[in-house]
Amino acid sequence: MEARARLQALREELRAQFLERDELVDGALVALLARAHVLVVGLPGTAKSQVAHEVCRRISGATYFQWLLTKFTTPEELFGPVSLRALEQDRYERVTAGMLPRAHVAFLDEVFKASSAILNALLTLVNERRFHNAGVAEPVPLLTLFGATNELPDEDELRALYDRFLLRYVVDYVQEDFRFLKLLTLPEPGAAGAVAALSLAELEALQADAARVEVGQARLGELARLRRALRQKGVVASDRRWRQALGALRAHAYLNGRAAVAEADLALLGHVLWQDPAERATVQQALHDLLSGHEEEARQLLFQARELLEYARRDFDDEDQAARAAIEAYAKIRKIAGRVEELIEEARTRGRDLELVQAVREEINDIQRDVEDGAAKQDVQ
Repeated sequence: MEARARLQALREELRAQFLERDELVDGALVALLARAHVLVVGLPGTAKSQVAHEVCRRISGATYFQWLLTKFTTPEELFGPVSLRALEQDRYERVTAGMLPRAHVAFLDEVFKASSAILNALLTLVNERRFHNAGVAEPVPLLTLFGATNELPDEDELRALYDRFLLRYVVDYVQEDFRFLKLLTLPEPGAAGAVAALSLAELEALQADAARVEVGQARLGELARLRRALRQKGVVASDRRWRQALGALRAHAYLNGRAAVAEADLALLGHVLWQDPAERATVQQALHDLLSGHEEEARQLLFQARELLEYARRDFDDEDQAARAAIEAYAKIRKIAGRVEELIEEARTRGRDLELVQAVREEINDIQRDVEDGAAKQDVQ
């Protein structure tokens, strides 16, 4: 099985294992392909660490590091103890074997409990993929850092770390009863037999392929419109976040078998552009307006056309009233039909799905002909 097929098999296995976590599973794989970091906001017991550990387990040769941070956590617990042998030679050097600087995938629970002594080293490690040790900036193999928290940071010094998590997910306990019952009977992670896995070399090749996915001008234009719409609603993301989002969109398109970023991939931005969970609904609505606004407007126009048809068909007290109603309805429906044509042209220019809007146009055209025939009959009478 080739690497891309194994990636899809891995995706399906993880989705089956972690119920009601499809978006988080996809986000984890997108993060691997884009070398991005993931923040999971949620209560304990929502499988945050299990997802991270299982993702790492599916990459043969990868090392995993996990730690729970508290206000008492020391740098030694994350980055390794100071080498006594190096101290004898007047060098301050940490022994990093088995620690965070040697991990390919890492999970830090309560990540914002990091002290200032840890923060700077952590920022450099996640952003630049380097760890300063004995005066040397050593490259680290970190692919993805999963962070978990119950609450978001208020302190300014932690906002920089918060911004390094490109993908952000809010998770809750399993909601549906039938999935809850299935959860109770699932085997423990790792208990199954053969599982889909990738080697580090295969993952690197997949990352290179994902980076070559095309982002066309239509998609770039939509990003500009989305940014403008969100700014008007008071939701502002940094230029760096928008730029990094392109890598995530490419990875999401690649994960879904596409050679170019499609409209459907933009839904991923619902996990990228919010700063506070309270902004999630605003971002989702802006995405809906961007991606489905033309369809929503088309439905509203069709509803108006149907109302006008009913109005034109009413039994009026006299023929003059009926004639005026038919002429009025016809004039308004002509305007509606013109707006639908504009919607179709806008959708075609932006590369959007035209099926629903074209179906609306056909029905409105039928309504227009019906009302026109009625108006003609009134003129004859």
